[in-house]
Amino acid sequence: MSPTVVGQAGSAVSATAPALTAARAATAPLDEVLHSLDTSVHGLSAAEASARLIRYGPNALRTHRVSAIAVLGSQLRNAVLILLTTTAVVSFFLGDSTQAIIIGVILLASIGLGFVNEYRAERASAALHSSVHHTTVVRRDGQYRRVDVTVLVPGDVIRLALGEVVPADVRLIDVNGLECNESILSGESSASEKSAHAVTGDVVLTDSSDLAFMGTIVSAGDGTALVYATGLDTQFGRIAAGLGERQPETEFQAGLRRFSYLLLWVALTLTVLILITNLLLRRPLIDSVLFALAIAVGITPQLLPAVVSASLATGSRRLAKLKVLVKRLVCIEDLGDIDVLITDKTGTLTQGRISLVDAVDPVGAHAASVLRAGLLTSDVDVASEGVSANAMDAALWESPDATAMVTDDVHRIATLPFDHTRRAMSALFDDAGDRRLVVKGAPEHVMANCTTAPAQQQVAQRTLDALFADGRRVVAIAGKPAPNLTAITVADETDLTLLGFLVFADEPKAAARDSLAQLAALGIEVKVATGDNPLVAEKVCTDLGLPSKGTITGGEMETLDDAGFAEAAQNHTIFARISPEQKARLIVSMRHSGRSVAFLGDGVNDALALHAADVGISVDTATDVAKDAADVVLLEKDLGVLAAGVAEGRRIFANTIKYVLMGTSSNFGNMFSAAAASAVLSFLPMLPSQILLNNLLYDSSQLAIPTDTVDAEQLDAPSHWNIAFIRRFMLIFGPISSLFDFLTFGLMLVVLHAGPVEFRTGWFVESLATQTLIIFAIRTRRVPFFRSRPSGVLTLTTLVVVAVGVVLTVSPLAHKLGFTTLPWQFYTALVVMTVAYLVLVEVTKKVFFAASMHTTGSQQRTRGREHRIHRRAARFSHAGRIAHANTAVPLAR
Repeated sequence: MSPTVVGQAGSAVSATAPALTAARAATAPLDEVLHSLDTSVHGLSAAEASARLIRYGPNALRTHRVSAIAVLGSQLRNAVLILLTTTAVVSFFLGDSTQAIIIGVILLASIGLGFVNEYRAERASAALHSSVHHTTVVRRDGQYRRVDVTVLVPGDVIRLALGEVVPADVRLIDVNGLECNESILSGESSASEKSAHAVTGDVVLTDSSDLAFMGTIVSAGDGTALVYATGLDTQFGRIAAGLGERQPETEFQAGLRRFSYLLLWVALTLTVLILITNLLLRRPLIDSVLFALAIAVGITPQLLPAVVSASLATGSRRLAKLKVLVKRLVCIEDLGDIDVLITDKTGTLTQGRISLVDAVDPVGAHAASVLRAGLLTSDVDVASEGVSANAMDAALWESPDATAMVTDDVHRIATLPFDHTRRAMSALFDDAGDRRLVVKGAPEHVMANCTTAPAQQQVAQRTLDALFADGRRVVAIAGKPAPNLTAITVADETDLTLLGFLVFADEPKAAARDSLAQLAALGIEVKVATGDNPLVAEKVCTDLGLPSKGTITGGEMETLDDAGFAEAAQNHTIFARISPEQKARLIVSMRHSGRSVAFLGDGVNDALALHAADVGISVDTATDVAKDAADVVLLEKDLGVLAAGVAEGRRIFANTIKYVLMGTSSNFGNMFSAAAASAVLSFLPMLPSQILLNNLLYDSSQLAIPTDTVDAEQLDAPSHWNIAFIRRFMLIFGPISSLFDFLTFGLMLVVLHAGPVEFRTGWFVESLATQTLIIFAIRTRRVPFFRSRPSGVLTLTTLVVVAVGVVLTVSPLAHKLGFTTLPWQFYTALVVMTVAYLVLVEVTKKVFFAASMHTTGSQQRTRGREHRIHRRAARFSHAGRIAHANTAVPLAR
């Protein structure tokens, strides 16, 4: 995207926007900007902010409303339904109103059931979206407080901190090393340095160093800023308003699409062959066309969209109860696809509640002076009443003597904020006339800049090692006199004297052990990527019983080439002191080896890894950047919840495949039988309306498949769409179905000497019974009922549908439908044939799956890897254009 150029006139704003353009906000003196917005550096009062919120509306680009029309439209965009609609229209104009009515009922059932399920699921998702908050620190009534970003209004004064998404278009009041990543607007990946000084003349908007824009990310430093535009009046709002919201195709959707192509190809081939055959036999054209269309419809699983929607909706409701937000329903299946989870440590394996244990000197003795130095270097402004995005600094201020230690005669002159490169921050302050520089950060980085005698260094290292071995998180404090400094640079953070260590505790979660066991049972390998010390990470993993293949540090990984890095990624469990770039590289390396990788993280340094993973997972309490980069948001940071989500994804896929395998094999067999019979009989083996009625009843019984239980072994490992497998299944089990159809033909013609009406009635009942009852064999690889019980709902609906089919042949509607009453001998033979059919299917199933295990495993893994790479590539190309339009700015509720 090319930079937007604005002059003094600026650009148009909405009718409700304040009389302040971006150009004016950038070039006018700060006092003039404050005056234009009728505010001050102390911010607005709560009452005035409320009044402005009514006037300007919420600070959001869009709301997560559920549109019934949009949901209905998504149901209509389906190749199977288009085929049904075409057949119904043709049937009606050719005079077969009965067939048109039956197809109409099928259409209404498929669209209606799919709509109801997806609409309910979307509403559940919307409810969860409303639970995910983006917050910011704003000054109201002279006091800083944390509020939801949607209530920001022009004139508010806010604080910007590292890792936050800028929540509105703002004019900077003061900055401290502030840099923003503005790639969403400018396309440039490098961060832009910010200043509080007004720019002059006509400027390129993204070069306005005194402005920060909604959707951009604070990549370094901090500052305070004045909000001058919100919502759709922001620069990003104008861009996002004109963008579509089409999402990249997931592997689950791609599999459904390929499956639909397979069905349409088979349907088209059979239709053409049957039509040609009937015309060569000099049958009436209209009857031949209607019969061919009925065969085409009959081979397609008409309610597949409804079954998929019902499965996803059922899964979304289950996940909603578990407080799992999946940004799109189809992403539920992606959860079930993972076989590796890379997670951070804090809050996932540990409680995530940082508490200060002690402040000690280099020899390990308690030292109040170390705590005081830590307080002076914290990012908590006393005026903000302890509001901080840094958990460790917040823990410092929660200690009993914190406030008393920072007296009025201490003045902070300058600070240099924390960054992930040097892993430290520093502060220059005047303490009763004594000017000192204090540095606080990761022990290895701080101690490397200290001038300590070797003996003292050994003592300090032993103290540090003991703390790490005890599982403590440690921050080092060092300092030096700085009488001549007025500002701080990185070069000043040298020649320090080690003062001691701040010791924090973050205890392992008691429930994490069981959660790790659940993930292991699902075949998911758990790896830990943390910025913490390797000894601390090992202690936590040992306490929780996580098997470890070894530990490697980011420093060690930095020296490896691609092959060595890939080997290290596979052969280690704990990756300590790892950088954000190394996390992303770790994930990419594992994905290239064929693994499906999920990453769970919640910090600004996790955004790259979340984007790189097959499934990015974050939590409600995460930084804005992490939540926006994730596919799934956990409203509770619990690996047990994640395990349930994975199992749900696999359950949905397993139940969808049950319907696919059942439908393709039974439908293919029956329609092949119909095609063969029509070529040798002097009459149509089944009327077009009877074929469609058979399929309507049959498919109706399968709407209960989403409620079915799934065998434990089907949840042990992820499965992928395998069209070759489905095709083989269809070509093997379809002919078995046809075999028993031919036996029925012989029974009706040779034994019972049936006429056309009796023949059609007998085959209708036999076809419905065999293709409906086969679900009990296909739904499991075990012995049905004895080792794998179907759900009660599925059993009931299946038996009811068979009963309805029989009742129709003796009801008052029988004559209109072309049926007649059959003798008892037929039903006796039907029971025998049905039992024999199910036994033969069971035997064939054992042989088929045993052979398939040896031939499809490697193909499936390769295909799954290719699909994941294509899916992630689509996501990367898509993210650059609209990802922020969909997720980066919080949703109004």
